[in-house]
Amino acid sequence: MNEWNIQSRAHACQACQKPFIDKQAYHTLLFDQAEHFSRMDVCSACWQTQFSQGATDRKGFVSYWQGTYQAPPPPPPEPIRKENAESLLRKIIESQDAKYAPAAFILAVMLERKRLLKVKEQFVREGERIFIYEQPATGDAFTIRDPNLQLNQLDTVQREVAHLLEHGLTPMTEVMPSDTGQPEGLTPLEEVPADEAEPVQN
Repeated sequence: MNEWNIQSRAHACQACQKPFIDKQAYHTLLFDQAEHFSRMDVCSACWQTQFSQGATDRKGFVSYWQGTYQAPPPPPPEPIRKENAESLLRKIIESQDAKYAPAAFILAVMLERKRLLKVKEQFVREGERIFIYEQPATGDAFTIRDPNLQLNQLDTVQREVAHLLEHGLTPMTEVMPSDTGQPEGLTPLEEVPADEAEPVQN
């Protein structure tokens, strides 16, 4: 199974194919497909007629939540600036490079603390804790594996995150012990331990 992935919110009901409109309620079901997690977004009418009864009994069912569709805004002009935490997390996930797994986890926790991501589900699979985060504005769902970091690893990983925010996914150079910079605007993890994180409720 991939250690992480992004499941984008559909722009149309995946049962009747009718496009969602702005502010429309939709229902999301998450399924375990052995090699990956798969989400299905359906409109309220299809939820009532096809899914509300027995949804949890379907093969591979993992989780369910309800959301409100927001029509995507036109893309803004691309500014020349440093990475932000969410764009970096997306690039790490798209890279599927396992060496960035600790950085991806730290970024997800930081974004959760800033209420830019919400925990929709967490469970244990094959001995590893898996978090399903959702970005409320876009509806994208992020699958993040807990790398089970030890306390003595946090400083090194946070320095890596700071480096990635500054330089992007360029080849990492050795970070010297004197480099203690923290990602701008984000809470250092030592002050808010990841294992004390509580899911943000809908």
